[in-house]
Amino acid sequence: MTDTDMKMVVVAGAAGRMGQTLLKAIHATPGMKIHAAIEREGSSAIGKDAGEICGIGDIGVPISTDPLAAFVHADAVIDFTSPASTVEFAGLAAQARIVHIIGTTGCSADDVEKIKAASRHARIVMSGNMSLGVNLLGVLVRQAAAALEAANWDIEVLEMHHNKKVDAPSGTALLLGAEAAKGRAIDLLTHAVKVRDGHTGAREPGSIGFATLRGGGVIGDHSVVYASDEEMITLSHRAMDRSLFAKGALTAARWAFDKKPGFYTMLDVLGLEN
Repeated sequence: MTDTDMKMVVVAGAAGRMGQTLLKAIHATPGMKIHAAIEREGSSAIGKDAGEICGIGDIGVPISTDPLAAFVHADAVIDFTSPASTVEFAGLAAQARIVHIIGTTGCSADDVEKIKAASRHARIVMSGNMSLGVNLLGVLVRQAAAALEAANWDIEVLEMHHNKKVDAPSGTALLLGAEAAKGRAIDLLTHAVKVRDGHTGAREPGSIGFATLRGGGVIGDHSVVYASDEEMITLSHRAMDRSLFAKGALTAARWAFDKKPGFYTMLDVLGLEN
């Protein structure tokens, strides 16, 4: 490590699965170093060395509960937390004028507006999924939705995750649904069908349906189905290792480091059509 390495703060619940994955990824990435690691109040990991927690050995970085102190001298924050925490961290990132990478899912429209307000002073990259494959899939989903007319093709988004996931549909499913809606030039909020139960009646033409499955240790499976009376097309992505999200987040942090303050997505990072 050198004095010019990007100083990274992990606020994913540093002792959790995603937090440990991020810590190991930062440690293994040339030009980056672990500056601080944040956990929630009451965590048994507080005060323990972040390196020891994730299995890379002592690195002299104790896990703390003070994001403000951690952000002041940092270059970037990697945030996979909760909507309320993410809004708070966006404000702190704006005060510190640093990069804020957001992989948090379940944010409301009001949360996103607050995050966008913070991006006047911070460089914020926010995505429902940090993977290259998923964001490329989103572009394909949009193109397919534009090419297949709503009168003849129904769109359904299917996702499955592990049994510990607390929000539904997943951020990635909503990202894919938003891309499909963009392809058809419609508003996802008014065309999404997220619950079907009992006597629902016939499917509303032009709607975009969502189906959610939870079970086991599934990292993330997503499919977008286009169905006509005669045929069916399925575009899919399967996450096989949690490290893909960490790699994407670090790619976003490096990309945003020399950018102007603003609100960006992974499509900006990857140079894909937005």
